[in-house]
Amino acid sequence: MKTKGAISQFIEKYYLHFNAASVVDAAKAYEEQLNKGSKMLVSLAGAMSTAELGKIFAEMIRKDKVQIISCTGANLEEDVMNLVAHSHYERVPNYRDLTPQDEWDLLERGLNRVTDTCIPEEEAFRRIQEHIVKIWKDAEAAGERYFPHEFMYKLLLSGVLEEYYEIDIKDSWMYAAAQANLPIIVPGWEDSTMGNIFASYVMKGELKASTVKAGIEYMTYLADWYTANSDNGIGFFQIGGGIAGDFPICVVPMLYQDMERTDTPFWSYFCQISDSTTSYGSYSGAVPNEKITWGKLDMNTPKFIIESDATIVAPLIFAYLLDM
Repeated sequence: MKTKGAISQFIEKYYLHFNAASVVDAAKAYEEQLNKGSKMLVSLAGAMSTAELGKIFAEMIRKDKVQIISCTGANLEEDVMNLVAHSHYERVPNYRDLTPQDEWDLLERGLNRVTDTCIPEEEAFRRIQEHIVKIWKDAEAAGERYFPHEFMYKLLLSGVLEEYYEIDIKDSWMYAAAQANLPIIVPGWEDSTMGNIFASYVMKGELKASTVKAGIEYMTYLADWYTANSDNGIGFFQIGGGIAGDFPICVVPMLYQDMERTDTPFWSYFCQISDSTTSYGSYSGAVPNEKITWGKLDMNTPKFIIESDATIVAPLIFAYLLDM
């Protein structure tokens, strides 16, 4: 076995109890899944791309530590936005003190705030829009249809954005995924900037809604992938809550109950990093055992819940898996 690096040794020595211990337990169990030949789905909610998770997540992809991704439309596009407009981002460390007038001033400057980071609309959104619209229209003219992530792969691999790169390309998880042609599930893509832009072109009559494949097709795509890849198990590593996690985890009960494929294996591992708590029907805060009742996890599935900030925890777990 490869020797673990300083970060891994640090957490093994000092992360011994409570949420800290869960970090180590979850990382070790993730590694065991991969060592026995299981595959792993990682779901990205929140603003993990704007948090620059790509700096380590791209290496996870390159080292084959993740085999399929589920993410929000925001995470799909915001990694690319950071790639082409990083120098124009502004950090607002005192974001808790902003007044409504301060927020309005940011809007008028074309800065869309995500907690302590402002995404520059002109340099980020519009720089991508010019090129992605052409790719959408070219596909439609050729009678072709693709998923949102496939259009983004075409954009990245075409090289048209290279002149705008403002970070090291190895720190873009989307570029790493595009190079590997990694399967990605993007439920609710319409709820994203690029999804909104696409909808505006549909409303103007310049594109057809059907040119971009949507949610039901993503579910059937995932079902086919799960069926073809689950012989040795597929684990589920969930960062945050929301649709990025809720959508893909349902593929198992869908196959088992609705398709009546009763030989469909449950998810073989489950970990969620979340600060959501169980209260009044909160699914994101539900403990993993609740998923047993929904036919998603088995009684014996290794289950972990880490109640913490994903921007702190996820890089530590990925560092452990990368022997850092």
